[in-house]
Amino acid sequence: MHIKTIEEIILIKKSAFLASKTLGMLSKEIIPGINTIYLDKLAETFIYDHGGKPAFLGLYDFPNTLCVSPNNQVVHGIPNKYPLREGDILSIDCGVYMNGFYGEHAYTFEVGSVSNEIKKFLNFSKKSLYIGISKCISGNNVGDIGYSIQSYIEQNGYNVVKDLVGHGIGKKMHEDPQIPNFGKKGQGLKLENGLVISIEPMVNLGSSDIFFHKDGWTITTLDKKISSHYEHNIAIVDGLPCLLSTFRYIYKELNIKSYEEDLFQNKKINF
Repeated sequence: MHIKTIEEIILIKKSAFLASKTLGMLSKEIIPGINTIYLDKLAETFIYDHGGKPAFLGLYDFPNTLCVSPNNQVVHGIPNKYPLREGDILSIDCGVYMNGFYGEHAYTFEVGSVSNEIKKFLNFSKKSLYIGISKCISGNNVGDIGYSIQSYIEQNGYNVVKDLVGHGIGKKMHEDPQIPNFGKKGQGLKLENGLVISIEPMVNLGSSDIFFHKDGWTITTLDKKISSHYEHNIAIVDGLPCLLSTFRYIYKELNIKSYEEDLFQNKKINF
């Protein structure tokens, strides 16, 4: 476990906030007819123009700035010229490297008008993220996070992906500990002040089973039903969870009112 100082947590938050701002900028561009290569180039330019570097570009030889995963793609989708269609959903994962630290952020967007079934699914998926965050308390265990996410999702008729996990983040994009979206209460590493992690529920409308494609990146649901991906970076400060990323830039552009992040703030890491 890599414990961070308050000064390091602030630097991670700056990287995470630039990722958040990037998704906010993109949110108004996600409309039917737009392709994901276009979104990728917008994000790359925006990140460089604001003093950061695209964290995913070249990481493990990934070819682009964004991971873009429409519909039944779970994560790690490669931007392409496929035009988005009315009723699609699009998960975007964005990473930034700045001041020696990484930050990343993911959100699943609606493309035009989507069905009520999809809206319900996305609402439950996103709420599971905050349920997991609420368990990031000093003295709890990693298993408490995964158990809370898994229980909530399965109680509402969906499934979490078990082959992919969240992780620690800091000077490296992926640090220990791993943060599964499933687990048992009281099991796993004990959480401590100064821990910084990425919690990222990957939730499937149908089965939890996934398929890894030959390109080495694209992952889809085995039953071809849709999947969602929401992610926040969180630090444990004064024993409690503190958000280092924010959906507020997205909500501002999409005229969404929300108070879901208010519980997870700490004045010590303001900038």
